[in-house]
Amino acid sequence: MLPLLGRDFRVIAMDTPGFGDSDRPAGMPSIELWAQSALGLLDALDEPYAAIVGHHSGAAIAVEVAAAATTRVRALVLSACPFVDAARRAKHAGMRVIDDVETRTDGVHLAELWARRQPFYPAGDTDLLRRFMIDALRAGEMAAEGHRVVNRYRMEDRLGHIQCPTLVIAPTGDPHAHPVAPKVAGAIGGSILRELSGGMVPLPDQMPEAFAGLVRDFVIAHIAER
Repeated sequence: MLPLLGRDFRVIAMDTPGFGDSDRPAGMPSIELWAQSALGLLDALDEPYAAIVGHHSGAAIAVEVAAAATTRVRALVLSACPFVDAARRAKHAGMRVIDDVETRTDGVHLAELWARRQPFYPAGDTDLLRRFMIDALRAGEMAAEGHRVVNRYRMEDRLGHIQCPTLVIAPTGDPHAHPVAPKVAGAIGGSILRELSGGMVPLPDQMPEAFAGLVRDFVIAHIAER
């Protein structure tokens, strides 16, 4: 997807701090801390403004970036965004997350992780699952912890602070994100909700052309307005 969007924009893909290509900050990880890291990256790149795109946990980070820095985010795209409120926090408190597998010396935990993820990926597409496994191994314990971080976030307090044009993308084959997409969109004034038929959990990598097209059209239209 990045080369596709790179035809029209300067595209920066940030590693979530501690996920394999970056150091893990001191203290308990949080969506707020990760959002501040993203803003720090923009400072380091001397980019005063940006359009922010986030998928799944990245969408939660994008929510916080847009809510915390309303003058810097010119457009926001939330793909397969969770909706984290008190009900979700209560439901997931202490629950085993999908990527939480116990490391074993014989490596059987890798097959377990593959099997736990497989239902949420296109049937027969081993390439996307292989790419996920590589990312999960590089992230180590953060692969599971990232889900817990999202589930601790008080998103319901932050969505109403977003002031920039916002596109909410709802992949129809994502059983976690698709049902709550209307709640996410409804909590952000003036947002636009678009479904992407057949999209699943790995949407940006699964359907890069369609995903990039939605992002490109939305950002170009709304950056021009501002």
